Amino acid sequence: MPLMVWLSTILGAFALWRLLARHPVPNGLTRVAGPTRERWLTGNFHRLFKDGLEYNLGLIRQYGGVIKVHGPLGAQQLLVSDPRALHHIVVKDQDIYHETDMFLMANKLIFGEGLIATVGEQHRKQRKMLNPVFSLANMRSVLPTIVPIADKLLERIREGLPKGGGSAEVDMFPWAGRITMDFLGGGVLGISLDALDPEKTKEHATTIRKVSRTALRALVVRPFIPMLVRNFSLYWRNKMVDWAPVSALRELRELSRILDRCARNVFHENKDTLENGIAEDYDDYEGPRRNLMTILLEANQSTSEKDRLTEDELIGQINTLLIGGDTVTTAVARVFWILAREQDAQARLRSEIWKKVSLPYDTLVSLPYLDAVVRETLRLYPPTSLINRVATKDAILPLQDPIRATTGEETQAVHVPAGTNVIISILGANRNPRIWGDDAGEWRPGRWLTARRQRGSRRGGHAWISEWGEVPRGVCDHDDFPWWKQGVHWVQVRGNGAQYVRLACQSVNEEGARKEIYWRMDGLQVPVVLPPHGDGKTTGVPLDIRAVKECDFL
Repeated sequence: MPLMVWLSTILGAFALWRLLARHPVPNGLTRVAGPTRERWLTGNFHRLFKDGLEYNLGLIRQYGGVIKVHGPLGAQQLLVSDPRALHHIVVKDQDIYHETDMFLMANKLIFGEGLIATVGEQHRKQRKMLNPVFSLANMRSVLPTIVPIADKLLERIREGLPKGGGSAEVDMFPWAGRITMDFLGGGVLGISLDALDPEKTKEHATTIRKVSRTALRALVVRPFIPMLVRNFSLYWRNKMVDWAPVSALRELRELSRILDRCARNVFHENKDTLENGIAEDYDDYEGPRRNLMTILLEANQSTSEKDRLTEDELIGQINTLLIGGDTVTTAVARVFWILAREQDAQARLRSEIWKKVSLPYDTLVSLPYLDAVVRETLRLYPPTSLINRVATKDAILPLQDPIRATTGEETQAVHVPAGTNVIISILGANRNPRIWGDDAGEWRPGRWLTARRQRGSRRGGHAWISEWGEVPRGVCDHDDFPWWKQGVHWVQVRGNGAQYVRLACQSVNEEGARKEIYWRMDGLQVPVVLPPHGDGKTTGVPLDIRAVKECDFL
């Protein structure tokens, strides 16, 4: 064992030297103000990315829309929330600001050659193939597949409620994750993951759930991934993983192998289904149904050879789509939490759905208050608060609002040296008072109804950045897709006539003290129960739930 530690130390030192030699720390940001470097190794990153909600918001209040922060080993980086600057980063100058190598390579190692692991022409080809798959017509075609899944969730929740009509504590966080997995499995991939039945849940679902938590434990080695991939063969990389004193690396390697095997099985199942034919009429039909994976395979077969995706690229999309369930789970759980606190909003939403109880797809995506509730929740509480880009060449970043430089002067633009890491603050952009008004820090879904009337548009507000952190690159940029999944979820949990349930405030313990739910910003925003009723680490959204009564409607 001492030999392995010694070898790991030598290889780690070599990796650090190559990393610094390849990516010298940009030092052209001296005029940009920001907090002082707190630690030699992690700079300010331990504050930004670990339970960093208040720290992030405090920096924006103090320094403005562009802030200099210190990354690992003192690298000067920019934290950006200014609207004009963000428009240049994600839209106008997106060819300058790319995903970081460590992000792309880590994704490729874990998930394969999917959309979040490719760049350039390969990425454009994949997006060209995927975008039409998420059309309105295709969304409508898979709705019959996922409605029974939502019905099953409601049945599971009601099974735990008292027969006499009282309330019971239900932890809604795992249920949010389970239904998301089953929606993705059934509607997107055409497989049953059985996530709503914990004892029967398939290996694919249990494995994908472990990835994010395990990757966080290996975060310290992430900056070294590009150098290791470029300089060492697969054989030696595996040896380093075996030797490294970071057990999460070995766990990730095993998870990636399982994901690859499961994804290949899904691919071949859908390929066989397509070859055998899919029924278009689902009445009394028990066989394979249309899903987005079969639609993708059909589209790929019918396109020209130069635009066709390879088998590895198609397989890579499978786990890419599933890992997106983490953000959906967090967002759905947040909506549960908010509606439990905002009883008037819950009653209004329930009443809107009751009036549209038939709910075909076109009705579902056009419910104004449902749409407003989901959008406002994602605006104020984006599941992913920070995303990274790197400047591939020197650039000038214009600002909408001036910032005060370290010299004391105001400036309307920032020079960004090549190699600078730029952190996009979705959190800061979505709480900017200049965009959203003085009540930007408040949850007020009515702002979306006003925007809808004024603009005649569903989206309203500033659409150049996604609440999911996936624009301009991402799994799916169809405007309705994430909303559609949540919309079905909410409608079904409160739909089906007498099958409504009502969310009450956070649960209380035996002494009557309320359990306090706190949302940690650790990569994703995740809910935990604070002491003394929880350990502050284990995820959960315990809520009091009962069957609905007539007085619960407006």
